[in-house]
Amino acid sequence: MPWPAPGKGGPRVAVERVPKVTVADRAIEVIKARITAGELLPGQQLPTEREFAAELGLSRSSMREAIRALTVMGVLEARHGAGVYVTQLLPHDLLDTFGVVAEISRGETLLHLVQVRKILEPAAAAAAAARITGEGLARLRAEMTAMERGTSAEEIIEHDLEFHRIITEAAGNPVLSAILGGLSSRTFRARVWRGYREDGVFPRTFHEHAALYQALIDRDPDGARLAAAVHIGAVEEWVRRQPSAMEAG
Repeated sequence: MPWPAPGKGGPRVAVERVPKVTVADRAIEVIKARITAGELLPGQQLPTEREFAAELGLSRSSMREAIRALTVMGVLEARHGAGVYVTQLLPHDLLDTFGVVAEISRGETLLHLVQVRKILEPAAAAAAAARITGEGLARLRAEMTAMERGTSAEEIIEHDLEFHRIITEAAGNPVLSAILGGLSSRTFRARVWRGYREDGVFPRTFHEHAALYQALIDRDPDGARLAAAVHIGAVEEWVRRQPSAMEAG
């Protein structure tokens, strides 16, 4: 039985669009595969563009495009006058571009990023409660004091970022620290802090920081987890109530 011709009453079959794989895409995969296999090591210099393109059977333009893309990803590093090298492949290098997403996102995507932070930051705080040193606690206290004495949103933001960075680094997981660092968009925090000032809720925010700090002093992972969840949850609720915070700028 022949299939009905399209548009003649026969069943419509959805055709899945397959993303086009370019020559540069294939070059990117080959380079990543060599790094994964240990054929290219952290800090190792790549062959020249001409040599590498010939080795892989690619045009120099495709190789150049692949190298440029992997440089943006933090996998490769172009050193002026010295060639192209594999980076140290540290979490911060590989996740650095993640921060760009948080910085420019708006609307529902921005809210989703805050929700991801609400999932991860309590886990980091719980881990930090068991690991943070006396020096780390003293630095947190200093950042809290500086936040409360800050006279501008920009000044407060700097100390707020450092406060949270100390905690995430104390968790002892550099990948988690890099991800949370990427989620800490300076532009977004500026909008939140300015909004807090307009809403008159600075005291509440300082209290949330104090509760988190106290849980860390008490070496209380559950308390730290809860305090961080409450703090980030308050940011999430503020974003939901303030459509303007979801806009770029």
